[in-house]
Amino acid sequence: MTSLNSHGIRFAFGTLTVLPVRVTRWDRETARSGMLHAPLAGLVVGLLAGALGSLSLLAGSGPLLAAVASVAVPAALTRGLHLDGLADTADGLGSGKPAEDALRIMKQSDIGPFGVITLLLVLLAQVAALFELYGEGWAHGALGAVVAGVAARLALTLASRQGVPAARPEGLGAVVASTVPGGRALLAAVVTVALCAAAGALLGPYGALRHALAVLGALAAAELLLRHCVRRFGGVTGDVFGGAEETAATAALVALTFGGV
Repeated sequence: MTSLNSHGIRFAFGTLTVLPVRVTRWDRETARSGMLHAPLAGLVVGLLAGALGSLSLLAGSGPLLAAVASVAVPAALTRGLHLDGLADTADGLGSGKPAEDALRIMKQSDIGPFGVITLLLVLLAQVAALFELYGEGWAHGALGAVVAGVAARLALTLASRQGVPAARPEGLGAVVASTVPGGRALLAAVVTVALCAAAGALLGPYGALRHALAVLGALAAAELLLRHCVRRFGGVTGDVFGGAEETAATAALVALTFGGV
């Protein structure tokens, strides 16, 4: 079990980030462990994003540049992979074509108008939300970046649960689809929400509720996208996972802007 966890952590970091971690096993058992450890990868990404944004703010840059810095870190640490997945998913859904044709559009290397518009709006929303949070103080902005990173990868854990099919027989989506038992996915969600609430409690009396609701809102938004994609494409793909991740991150940040001081 310890060996499997080690391989799972390598899988999570090796597939979800560009950090120098070598994936030594590529099978569905390892994929299940990897997707259960996905929030851990999100925690590291979020901590780095929050650290850069906070350092920028404390150095006198102002909340806007701090927000841009925090948004840039996850994009850099994934080489824009999840953003690309979001854009491809938007193009596939926006095409209005049957599943086979939409999947072919998503595999193309270029980005269509739906993808461009979606990327623009999502990145603007993330920067705007973090601008508001850093305006409350560096701790609020940093914790927002961390919570968004964790919630985004938790959405991948839930998207990998059993019963959610793959749309293609190949690719990362096929490797991780339906690997995580529903009960373990739910347990991961409960633990993650509780930890985010505990962290939020450090920022004030309503911090726990605010951050717990932000994670739940993020998961709800990602779940809506996931279900729509399963209906439209017949299952999930690597692009859909990227789209769900970015949707959850954005929803978490936007939710955190409500109820602030």
